[in-house]
Amino acid sequence: MAQKMMQDKVVVVTGAGGGIGRDIALAMAASGARVVVNDIGTSTTGEGTDAGPAQNVVDEIKAAGGQAVASSDSVSEAASASRIVQCAVDSFGRIDGVVNNAGILRDRFFHRMSLEEWDAVIKVHLYGSYFMSRAAANHFKEQESGALVHMTSTSGLIGNLGQANYSAAKLGLTALSKSIALDMAKFNVRSNCIAPFAWSRMIGSIPTDTPEQQARVAKIQQMTPNKIAPLAVYLLSDQASDVNAQVFAVRNNELFLMSQPRPLRSVHRSEGWTPEFIAEHGMPALKASFVSMDRSADVFSWDPV
Repeated sequence: MAQKMMQDKVVVVTGAGGGIGRDIALAMAASGARVVVNDIGTSTTGEGTDAGPAQNVVDEIKAAGGQAVASSDSVSEAASASRIVQCAVDSFGRIDGVVNNAGILRDRFFHRMSLEEWDAVIKVHLYGSYFMSRAAANHFKEQESGALVHMTSTSGLIGNLGQANYSAAKLGLTALSKSIALDMAKFNVRSNCIAPFAWSRMIGSIPTDTPEQQARVAKIQQMTPNKIAPLAVYLLSDQASDVNAQVFAVRNNELFLMSQPRPLRSVHRSEGWTPEFIAEHGMPALKASFVSMDRSADVFSWDPV
């Protein structure tokens, strides 16, 4: 029998009590990994705690013959994130990979967004991913191996309405991933991002008041969370040893490699620029290459395949 892709690897999946995280944890275990299922059991907006969801996933993994332990520590504080990583080491003797999937939403149009709504989302998505990655980094460095997968979003890569906090966190996360990849490549540590399209409770509040909205939700519901898991498993496996610092998107049965910012067009003037020359010559020359004010749905405008 062929060895499973993640045989004997130890991985942490945050936000694994439901949705995308649950399916990733189940897929990791099915591929031979020993899994720390981390979830504080909060609501989609970050209220409350419940150890039940993480334990339920652990029970599913064990029932299928896999190995897993539950963790209910929060990723949003450095000390508790360190405990999540230590849970892997204490339970299974090492740590080989982390999937930074935990997240909350506090959607609000920017001019109405409160400081608390901004902080709460940044703390879980960006700080949480930093705390988890940093806690794992020393282990990865010492063993000269390890891999990270961070869940970003096209809300940050492209744009969306009412999600300044979430978009800023997710785009910041792609930069964090790139920096980790650059800094730790010499230790054989890899860091990549996935922008998932999937129906889960995180987007279950999309309104369905009109036929158009109902049709949109019906299309999104086709994109089940288990479509994301295979790429996450692959990226944490040794099969992906030459894949680093990349950003992917998964949309039902489609895989995308996303672009990263690079110069589009340039102008120069040997005498230097004044504000007036920029207005008269510089900006008109650049305008043809301006990036449009697209939202995610404008770029991914076709039905899921």
